[in-house]
Amino acid sequence: MWLPLLVLFSIGGLISSLLVVYLFYILAQLPPGCYAGEILPGVTADCVKVLTSSYAYLGPLPLDVLAAGWFLVNIAVVLWFYRTLNLHIVKFLFWWRLLGVVILPYLLYLEFVVLKAVCIYCTIMHIFIIADFVVISLFLRRIRFQNFR
Repeated sequence: MWLPLLVLFSIGGLISSLLVVYLFYILAQLPPGCYAGEILPGVTADCVKVLTSSYAYLGPLPLDVLAAGWFLVNIAVVLWFYRTLNLHIVKFLFWWRLLGVVILPYLLYLEFVVLKAVCIYCTIMHIFIIADFVVISLFLRRIRFQNFR
């Protein structure tokens, strides 16, 4: 049950990031639902504002490309674990996903405080990153608990 969830959450995040990469950065089109007006006082749902800001890039790469890579690593490592059942891989999964969770507060700060705009696709990725971290944390806890019984 745990491993399929990890793969599904990563596939969801990957689809969200690749949709933005393909439509916005390659075809120069807005993904569906990119503007929904004010969602909180002073904060709009406005993908264009988020995706065209200087914060949307790390060097020359859009963050959505990096997110797609992050989700691809997630999928590859889960499949690697499934094939080998090596517990060290679970620890890597935990730390890799922790890296994603640690970056989120900064990204949320940029969207809500600095830009005063959120991108629905970024939010979807954020949700999948958090869900991934929760699942791998519970999975690791369960494995450790079983090993100490």
